[in-house]
Amino acid sequence: MEHILKCGEDIGTAVINMHELLCGLNKYAKPTEDVLLLPVLTFTEKDAILSSKLELEAEKKGVPSRRTDAMIAAVTINNNAMLYTFNKKHFTQFTKRSLRLFK
Repeated sequence: MEHILKCGEDIGTAVINMHELLCGLNKYAKPTEDVLLLPVLTFTEKDAILSSKLELEAEKKGVPSRRTDAMIAAVTINNNAMLYTFNKKHFTQFTKRSLRLFK
């Protein structure tokens, strides 16, 4: 996280990630205040269209993705954002569709 903060990029999260973050924090009774301050990218109709295509393309290639991963990738792509994740293997397949992973 420190690396992200030092890079000078704007930081935000997708609404789907917000759900995942809050579930994890609440499960272990961790504070949620900082997460709630993040700008949130919503999931739009445009994102639904792209995420359905991403999910089906992955399935056809024999490397099915989690639905939420396709949704997160679509929000990121459509907002011309960069994705920071600890699960790069879940998202690498979407780089062919212009998903940029933070390194």
